[in-house]
Amino acid sequence: MIKSKLPNTPTSIFAVMSQLASEQNAINLSQGFPGFNCDRELISLVDRNMAMGKNQYAPMPGIIELREIISQKTQELYGKYYNPDTEITITSGATQALYTAITSVINEGDEVIVFEPVYDSYIPAIKLNGGTPIYLQLKGDNYKIDWKEVEKSITPRTKMIVINSPHNPTGSLLSEADLKHLEKIVKGSNIIILSDEVYEHIVFDNETHESVVKYPALAERSFVVSSFGKTFHTTGWKMGYCIAPQELMTEFRKVHQFIVYAVNTPIQYALAEYLQHKDKYLQLGKFYQEKRDFFVNQIRDSRFKIIKSEGTYFQLLDYSDISDMNDVKFSRKLTIENKIASIPVSVFYHDAIDKKVLRFCFAKDNDVLEQAASKLRAL
Repeated sequence: MIKSKLPNTPTSIFAVMSQLASEQNAINLSQGFPGFNCDRELISLVDRNMAMGKNQYAPMPGIIELREIISQKTQELYGKYYNPDTEITITSGATQALYTAITSVINEGDEVIVFEPVYDSYIPAIKLNGGTPIYLQLKGDNYKIDWKEVEKSITPRTKMIVINSPHNPTGSLLSEADLKHLEKIVKGSNIIILSDEVYEHIVFDNETHESVVKYPALAERSFVVSSFGKTFHTTGWKMGYCIAPQELMTEFRKVHQFIVYAVNTPIQYALAEYLQHKDKYLQLGKFYQEKRDFFVNQIRDSRFKIIKSEGTYFQLLDYSDISDMNDVKFSRKLTIENKIASIPVSVFYHDAIDKKVLRFCFAKDNDVLEQAASKLRAL
């Protein structure tokens, strides 16, 4: 018999709820993907590059044109230059980048601090590499980090701290004060930061995305992961990238080359040209804030308690005034009986803490959000 390396890991909740939504013909606000197509110009650019014959292997780190425009974009937004030759790698989506970063530096017995509710790909990657996840909970209704708790959790075996802002599933943001706390905690240590910033352009209410790139003492020890799929409504293309100082990126590429080697060539060429139009991503926060506000206004008179989303395209709703049922059962009931699918937030905790909160994706056309809200108001 095969001994499982992940014996207690079930099928992803996203796959489970999306399948249930399909079976029940329910509105699917569970899995985090846009319900609309990407810009036709981007599709045309991909078509053109395919027709031009750019269909063979790209260089292992990605085409230089795309790495150069990412370097330029990063410097303009966050004030730091990354060498496109040695410090930027194009990946097959953000999940691959996260896995590769963890695999490249985590060894047997290393401790990795994560914050719950935690995105579901981090823990399996840590465990598959022999690491030990150290679980800390985000605090309060606004899901913030208790930095004193973080400081107390540091041990000689702490190898990495994983942060995620804007945060999935809660929609919370890390502030300048948060990053300065982190900077102070890791000063003088060998702790590596893995910063998941895939929703960097989806920030609301005139707030600013605080990338670790803006903080030199953090940037020098950080892998930063970004996603083209989240930014350009193309999650199915599985395109992302990782930036890191050369020492870390060298180790990253050693692993990357044996996981995917290189990623989709014509899409890389298309993105390299498309990224020259800054308005294509700088207006994204405004676009999704309008979606958030539309959805929230539609359910304002419901019995759900609205937990403010500061970023991402997710909205948390507290149903404690509606039912005492645990969130997994309640989300199934909503899908089967009310024909609207969501994600129970307890699945993002290692010990399934149930706060009677569900996550809804509002990256959908307004008519879909209106239909969904009507169902929620009826509860």
